[in-house]
Amino acid sequence: MGITYREIGKWMVMLVLLWVSCEKTEGSHVLHMRLQETDLNVTLAVTNPALKAAYHFRPPNNWINDPNGPLYYKGYYHLFYQYNPKGAVWGNIVWAHSVSKDLINWIALKPAIEPSKPFDQYGCWSGSATILLDGTPAILYTGIIAKNDTDPKNILWTQVQNVAYPKNLSDPFLEEWDKPDYNPVIPIGPGVNGTAFRDPTTAWYSPEDKHWRLVVGSKWDLKGQALLYRSKDFKKWVKARHTLHATRGTGMWECPDFFPVSVKGLLGLDTSVKGKGVKHVLKVSLDLDRYEYYTIGTYDITRDRYTPDGTSKDNKHGLRYDYGNFYASKTFYDPEKKRRILWGWANETDTTDEDVAKSWAGVQLIPRTVWLDPSGKQLLQWPVEELNSLRGKQVSVTSKTVKPGDHLEVGGIQTAQADVEVTFDVSSLSNAEPFDPEYMYDAQAFCKIKGADVKGGVGPFGLYVLATSDLQEKTAVFFRVFKSEDKHVVLMCNDPTQSTLAPSLAESKYKPTFAGYVDVDLTKSSSISLKTLLDHSVVESFGAGGKTVISSRVYPTLAQGDNARLFIFNNGAADIKVTKLDAWELKKPLMNIGA
Repeated sequence: MGITYREIGKWMVMLVLLWVSCEKTEGSHVLHMRLQETDLNVTLAVTNPALKAAYHFRPPNNWINDPNGPLYYKGYYHLFYQYNPKGAVWGNIVWAHSVSKDLINWIALKPAIEPSKPFDQYGCWSGSATILLDGTPAILYTGIIAKNDTDPKNILWTQVQNVAYPKNLSDPFLEEWDKPDYNPVIPIGPGVNGTAFRDPTTAWYSPEDKHWRLVVGSKWDLKGQALLYRSKDFKKWVKARHTLHATRGTGMWECPDFFPVSVKGLLGLDTSVKGKGVKHVLKVSLDLDRYEYYTIGTYDITRDRYTPDGTSKDNKHGLRYDYGNFYASKTFYDPEKKRRILWGWANETDTTDEDVAKSWAGVQLIPRTVWLDPSGKQLLQWPVEELNSLRGKQVSVTSKTVKPGDHLEVGGIQTAQADVEVTFDVSSLSNAEPFDPEYMYDAQAFCKIKGADVKGGVGPFGLYVLATSDLQEKTAVFFRVFKSEDKHVVLMCNDPTQSTLAPSLAESKYKPTFAGYVDVDLTKSSSISLKTLLDHSVVESFGAGGKTVISSRVYPTLAQGDNARLFIFNNGAADIKVTKLDAWELKKPLMNIGA
């Protein structure tokens, strides 16, 4: 069947709205007097609409958090997400719903799932989507059936797992969903902590025993658990006697994700693929520290157990998709382009009062393609190729040497909403500082000590972004090279400590230095690359082709719109060469108009 008149109508509206929207956010001229506070927790400049993300996914207003159930159906990408339709703080959560043809331009639909029945009357929390064998999409989500709020600081929510199906499979927008009365399909059972029992994964199917399987995140005391369930009919689920995997001392495992990756090549795999030439990834979001960790390993379908390879730590010192502000992520398989796509949420780091004043909170970071590094030891990530369609005016810098202590402005484009790619050549490592092994598993603490303004040997070198011309405000994204006993260690940092002059975000406020180590050998290749996406209050950086990724939220008061500047800097003791820098202004896509 061809495209329907209904589809044409929706997308004609989108095209008209896209045409009339500005290609880039208007420049903002922030007066110094606007730095005054309206009260103790609000700086007016931080609530300026100029800081609202333009091309990262968000509704026009209100609170969002976890991405839920991404899927591809009948020519459209669907993203559901946790959303408060009544305000810019967490609460009143529903599954909001948007659709896109390209993962960049989005149209908002009405919420897909809302609390309405006894099995979800107190909330519809996170979950996943599965495409069944006959092509029917199914959503599995956590329903809240009771809450004990006698202690407002420690509300206990009783959780079960429910299923929902589209009412009309011929509708490519999947606007209407049915929640069968036989829910919950996974009630609380023996040996399950009912207040720590949530976020079911995409299910996978085994033709050998004709069973579906899925995982629900949980904990027992401080032992994080991936509880395993099996079903023949997607209606009655039985808990396995053992977990798929568990780790002591990690606490609650939120938003688990379990999926296969090909040992060779860039192509993604459907969630049910297993066997030769396949590894599996288990990702969990740790409620204890609000960061995510993943391992790569082997899934034994006969024993229904996952075993990490042991090439990284199986705890909070392990691998991370993103070493910054990134949580509650969810992947899905895109059958149209045969890739696995990763979504992740970045919350606000200003004050709650400022979120209320500006009437919005939270973004989804740019969807990323993920695949296994040729080493087999980690994943690689890169923004989906469709993002390049937003590129506009471009500037380039080639073969430029940056002397120790110097910085070079990159002009000619508006950089508050931009895509910057730069390759550095590190020709000499002789000045590399000794590496302190105490920080082997705490790059973030190391970066806090070795910040952008701390002079070094080889580095710090990188970019000042969302900066003022006098560098009074700046966010630094950079590399720094150290020498350990047997190798060089490359540290990648995001240092936002001078990102804002806002009084409400003063020293005691949350402005952490984020950091991760980069697995590269600069003795074999002296070059290292950095890609940074800038979107007013979002800084999203990819080091060494996506080996290490760091995202952060910043709130400059002066470096907004046309006042934002971009610099290359070098605070090391040796010259650094910029082999090539390309920077593009990014146009504004259609972003959930009418939500």
